[in-house]
Amino acid sequence: MEYRSLGNTGLSVSAISLGCEGFMGQTEEQVRDGIDFAIDKGINFIDIYSSNPDLRSNIGKALTGRREQFIIQGHLCTAWEDGQYLRTRDVEKAKTSFNDQLIQLNTDYLDVGMIHYIDAEQDFLEVFNGPVIRLALQLKKEGRIRHLGVISHNPVIARKIVETGLIDVLLFSINPCYDMQPASEDIEDLWADQNYAHALHNIDPDREKLYELCEQRGVGIDVMKVYGGGDLLSEINSPFGIAMTPAQCIEYALTRPGVAAVMIGCKNKEEIQAAVNWCSATKVEKDYASVMAGMEKFSWQGHCMYCGHCAPCSVGIDVASVNKYYNLTIAQNDIPETVREHYKVLTHHASECIACGQCETNCPFGVAIIEQMEKAAERFGY
Repeated sequence: MEYRSLGNTGLSVSAISLGCEGFMGQTEEQVRDGIDFAIDKGINFIDIYSSNPDLRSNIGKALTGRREQFIIQGHLCTAWEDGQYLRTRDVEKAKTSFNDQLIQLNTDYLDVGMIHYIDAEQDFLEVFNGPVIRLALQLKKEGRIRHLGVISHNPVIARKIVETGLIDVLLFSINPCYDMQPASEDIEDLWADQNYAHALHNIDPDREKLYELCEQRGVGIDVMKVYGGGDLLSEINSPFGIAMTPAQCIEYALTRPGVAAVMIGCKNKEEIQAAVNWCSATKVEKDYASVMAGMEKFSWQGHCMYCGHCAPCSVGIDVASVNKYYNLTIAQNDIPETVREHYKVLTHHASECIACGQCETNCPFGVAIIEQMEKAAERFGY
């Protein structure tokens, strides 16, 4: 298993992590069996958004005796009413559900407490100017939430949330299809067929700016909907008309700036294993560019996708990393200290480019890499 720093939280999380939805409706024994299997595979991070008391209790029982080995990301502002999940902004309901959550999970704190979910401008204003954020910050002060986060599907609103400086973690939907969609306050737009009926080109700039901002600010991103609700794994259901593999979807998400982990909603051991197989997959097996390149309707022409097809560089430059760090400086209009240090420790730097053109020949997206290396060398000074 690969472990990554979750932004500036100090937490080291497994790159492959668990969403809780796969355990819905399962027995205590089934949940324990699944979590045992996940732990055996090196998974140490789980997101529990549901307020279902049976689910929470089953997960709590499965983690009894090994709580300190596991990083729990729970949610604030979910409630359980009339036998179903409810998103709420009623602070008393949120407080009651949070307290119940700790009891059900058999713990006295959450490693990450997520405000659940904020996609609309008015909701953002209500949460961050009202009692919900005050409750969240109080719980953090008390140590019952160690790190504060938010779940969102809207890159414009998520950016505003990050810019408040109050959150440490963002749970966000990332996959190649969603990344082409513009911001919307309606989550249904992300998978509406009509929104893929016309040609789409490159990552939506608001999404790209969000990922770069999180990288710059040290806000860790963990990813939901990495398979697009399963659609991307199906040739029939995928907007691309081509099936991707779990390893390709996971690799795509994990190569975006700021991303630490992907939350996979696995129902059984086979689905957990399919996700964990990313750890041992070959470069060819992880290659998402082979699916995305050459499409007429969807294209990423001239845009670095950090896919690594430019390798091997004849002088050993990690071109994808240089491009990523350079792009981060453009987004910031400055060179953040962390980006400068990441660039500094690269074995080879942009100034060593001999303009042989091998990388440009290899690139499936037609990126002007030699020009990018010249710009990066000028930007960083070497």
